[in-house]
Amino acid sequence: MLIKDLHQLFSASPIISTDTRNIEKGSIFFALRGARFNGNEFAQEALDKGADFAVIDDPAYDVNDKTILVENSLATLQKLASYHRNQHTAKIIGLTGSNGKTTTKELLHSVLSTTYRTIATTGNLNNHIGVPLTLLRIEKDTELAIIEMGANHIGEIAALSEIAQPDFGYITNFGKAHLEGFGSEEGVVQGKSELYRYLMAHNGSIFINADDPKQRELTQSYVKKYGYSKEDPNFTIIRPHNNGAMVGLEIDGVLINSQLPGKYNFENCAAAALIGKYFTVPIPD
Repeated sequence: MLIKDLHQLFSASPIISTDTRNIEKGSIFFALRGARFNGNEFAQEALDKGADFAVIDDPAYDVNDKTILVENSLATLQKLASYHRNQHTAKIIGLTGSNGKTTTKELLHSVLSTTYRTIATTGNLNNHIGVPLTLLRIEKDTELAIIEMGANHIGEIAALSEIAQPDFGYITNFGKAHLEGFGSEEGVVQGKSELYRYLMAHNGSIFINADDPKQRELTQSYVKKYGYSKEDPNFTIIRPHNNGAMVGLEIDGVLINSQLPGKYNFENCAAAALIGKYFTVPIPD
């Protein structure tokens, strides 16, 4: 079955299921494989529980006209998500980094949702399955989609970027998380910065922490970048202030108090504020 034909079925049944323990009636079940399970074995159960169709990649389970046999169920899910993403006008904001991804995503969602119809990754479903599932939640009236991307080895962010095709991107930081997968701190930088490289290759826009020398270095020759900094006069739209243990911001003379403790959350708040200002969210919002 062609992806466009599968998308027509999805348009009529716009719910995706990958786990028979929480099947929704009218959904399309994707039989995914894991190290210890074969989703094809549960295709009939999914149909019995109310799924309209089951996408499978094992001919042994192709039993009726409600099973859709494909070469690879996961690859088909990813292609369907990319196809769906391209049927809509929503702008995609890709978000990755070693630490603070989920917090920044939630802050950014809260800021942008005041002005735009916005969706965001649920929880930390930010991998090769979670990213497609988030993209498939885009609806006709969705204006912005915040896609969190996680990775523990080189090449993963590049692959997720090809699926999501972001228009904008932000990397929270380059830390020491997943060193066993990336091999070294330099490997972390190489892997996470795949998001920036995708955007630079596709004329996208980049948001950076201008206080981070690595982010400045990676984007120094790129003109479509926007940053925040505590020091650079070109980026003084955001300044930290002390409010007890909580993080606060001052933007264009407006004082904004958060409910987040710890100086480490300043960068998370600042990124959400910078991106919100780029998208012309009113400062009081």
